[in-house]
Amino acid sequence: MSNAHSARFSRRGLLAAGGALGLGAVLAACGDEDANGGGSDAAGAGASGPWSFKDDRGTTVKLDRTPANIVAFTGVAAALYDYGVQVKGVFGPTETKDGKPDVQAGDMDISKVTVLGNVWDQFNVEKYAALAPDVLISTMFDDAGTLWYVPEASKDKIAKLAPSVGISVFDRQLTAPLQRMWELAESLGGDMKAARATDAKKRFEEASERLRKAAKAHPDIKVMVGSASPELFYVSGTNLSIDLEYFKALGVNFVEPPEKAKAEGGGWFESLSWENVDKYRADVIMMDDRSSAIQPADITEATWKKLPAVKAGQVIARSAEPILSYDKCVPLVENLAEAIEKAKKVS
Repeated sequence: MSNAHSARFSRRGLLAAGGALGLGAVLAACGDEDANGGGSDAAGAGASGPWSFKDDRGTTVKLDRTPANIVAFTGVAAALYDYGVQVKGVFGPTETKDGKPDVQAGDMDISKVTVLGNVWDQFNVEKYAALAPDVLISTMFDDAGTLWYVPEASKDKIAKLAPSVGISVFDRQLTAPLQRMWELAESLGGDMKAARATDAKKRFEEASERLRKAAKAHPDIKVMVGSASPELFYVSGTNLSIDLEYFKALGVNFVEPPEKAKAEGGGWFESLSWENVDKYRADVIMMDDRSSAIQPADITEATWKKLPAVKAGQVIARSAEPILSYDKCVPLVENLAEAIEKAKKVS
């Protein structure tokens, strides 16, 4: 791959952010995304009259009124929904093959939104234009301002139809994008004083303290973060993912592949053949819950079934792309805390 292709691969590869795609999908990545913009931590503005919001690229979007026709990446739309902000259109994993809401759709009623694209590199520009969008919102998994799930081939056409807002989920702890999404929702008219919002924030803080105590009480419990594809098993590093950076800061003892091993994964993960899935010793395994990954119950590889943590039933789900509302992040923290509290030392 060329350097440009390698850069795009690393961004696509973070669909394996802990990591996880079939090899074909990874190779298809070489034609994906590109970038623009910079980076900044900035705050939003009021919910009535003229509207402005400074995003994490340092770009300030200014409109005459608060956006009504919002189009967003599915996970962003799910977070805004939790704060009482409804979007008109979504792009990204929204509906599973059996017609149910994708895990990234959260509590949204997906029948009430226009789905512009349900898979990678799919975005119906004509449908988007028909929505008369006021703003497009997505996350960013790099420091170059690349909007997640906005296709490279059509990004310029999309950009001409409405301004965009990007929230960074790259190389920072979970609390930072959570706060940014809170500020964005507030600017869009979300009721941040509602009990649902304030209670969830308090529960998140309590869950975080529980995880801190669990990690301190069980420092010998080793946690491996994985993701499964038909050909490969991906072991995630902790240095770029918002959830893992936060959990590590709280004291969780993670398996950490060396930088050289993660190089092919853009620094995000190490790729292992299923024959070598036992390379690292772990007491608890966190597995990618996205629809792009094979779920633990469906893994048939004998080498997987022989892992001590698997045999002990010490495998939990991991949201590699957390929905950035406190309500949705509480169980992520609680489940890891409980797993560490109950884990038997098997490695």
